[in-house]
Amino acid sequence: MAGRNGRTVRDLRRGNRTVVLQRLYFDGPLSRFELAPATGLSGGSISNVVAELMADGLVEEAGTVESDGGRPRTLLRVAPAGGHMIGVDVGETRVRVELLDLTLTELARTERPLERQGYDVEVIVGHIRDGITEVLAETDIAPEQLLGVGIGVPGIVARTPDQGAVVHGQTIGWDAVPLESLLRSTCELPDTVPYFIDNGARTLGHAEMWFGAGRGARSAVVVLFGSGVGACLVTQEVEQGRSVEWGHLTVRVRGRRCRCGALGCLDAYAGAEALLDRWREEGGHPPEGVDEETALTAMLAAAHPAAGTDADPAALAVLEEAAEYLGAGLSDLINLFQPERILIGGWAALRLGPRILPAVRRYAAAYALRHPAERVSIDLGDLGPDAVTVGAAILPLAEFFAGGGQREIPWGQGGKRPSVAR
Repeated sequence: MAGRNGRTVRDLRRGNRTVVLQRLYFDGPLSRFELAPATGLSGGSISNVVAELMADGLVEEAGTVESDGGRPRTLLRVAPAGGHMIGVDVGETRVRVELLDLTLTELARTERPLERQGYDVEVIVGHIRDGITEVLAETDIAPEQLLGVGIGVPGIVARTPDQGAVVHGQTIGWDAVPLESLLRSTCELPDTVPYFIDNGARTLGHAEMWFGAGRGARSAVVVLFGSGVGACLVTQEVEQGRSVEWGHLTVRVRGRRCRCGALGCLDAYAGAEALLDRWREEGGHPPEGVDEETALTAMLAAAHPAAGTDADPAALAVLEEAAEYLGAGLSDLINLFQPERILIGGWAALRLGPRILPAVRRYAAAYALRHPAERVSIDLGDLGPDAVTVGAAILPLAEFFAGGGQREIPWGQGGKRPSVAR
């Protein structure tokens, strides 16, 4: 039966379950007494919802706390074993696969390095398939128990009714790759397990906004700094985040050719791949036969060597140039969106951030309009190398919470897209 606003009793029940799960997830452990004002539900509704969630194995007791003059109150928390997700980071140097429980605690992981220019679609699909098989084999988790598989990828992700998620990754040579349908035909997972595929910068944004340096912010831009650069915008109007192809903003007319084929993109001056190329062009000597992460570490060591050793002037100059381009690129984000915070994550940020962040801040302030620049903070993200993977796992978790802790029909089978609550 539908009420005046069109909501059925089932909708109300699901909404109550959602709000209780979310409060326990972000603010728990909490007692039933504390849940009522935190959720706006009556004491009777809290008792009914908690009883249902405990019967479903989604909520469990977590000890007691003394009350003022009364009986001790029982604390409640989300049960870690109440659900499991797989997060996948299709990065530009490796494919990382992690199995996590409902509280996003890692249970198993595997990584598969990618060779330079190693974005053959069959190879990537094979790495994801084998990684999923491996992490499940390390635990007693049956595939049917998975709430879903979240995957962060480079490029633009479009969703189609017949093929699910399709990836347009111009920088990696992917032209309308039907990744979801390829995974469904390759991975040995039940049809009831949904895939959630999204841009890697957006999954990084989810992680930082849920658990990292973005918590509590009304608006933020989360930057992914790796082989290339990208960004995710989160505002009150776009709570789920929107990926923006920031790396392909033109920063120099008739400039260096970018991996996407255009001239003068930010990516061609600020991404790790471009930094190593620039170092080589300026007479530097990046180590041969190593992965990009190792080479960038060597570049940083050459620019800032141990005491008693001369710095490599080419490495120093390229890093200073990159800091200026990054700062100028951030100034565009500041002027366009006027965010409260800018957070920089990704593997290259982990290596270079502590060294170049002061210069990046200085250049961003110099190039941006004064009013928004004075009101934004620019910092490194909190979550380290697993941020994209964790953010990918948040995609099925958010869908699960939005459904009140009840499985929804997978997106590729006519289900709805997830909404990310914070």
